[in-house]
Amino acid sequence: MYTRWANVEVEKLSSLIGRQFVVGTDMMLARVLLKKGAHVPMHSHHNEQITYVLEGALKFAIEGKEVTVRAGEVLCIPPHVPHEAFALEDTVDLDVFNPPRQDWINRDDAYLRSEHKPDTAKKG
Repeated sequence: MYTRWANVEVEKLSSLIGRQFVVGTDMMLARVLLKKGAHVPMHSHHNEQITYVLEGALKFAIEGKEVTVRAGEVLCIPPHVPHEAFALEDTVDLDVFNPPRQDWINRDDAYLRSEHKPDTAKKG
């Protein structure tokens, strides 16, 4: 399947976060657009995740540490590991998930949406 990001609608999750994704048989590729100050609340999921920052910088809180991932850098997040992220700059990142995030496909990802507060976030 050939896809151009320009042909994939950007789903607005909040005023600071948008995303696009493509789903294969066993993997998902997501392009996440975060404006400076965006916060992805603490969450975990059974999916393995690889995050590759194309532009900008994200500060992650993961396993009791803070890790800043900048353009050209990669972070691997094992399944079930709680993590959160803060956009230090306007950021574009690519996230690869195995298996695909069914909660994203079903739009059942309240922890990312603006109408929900982080302290009431659902684990995804």
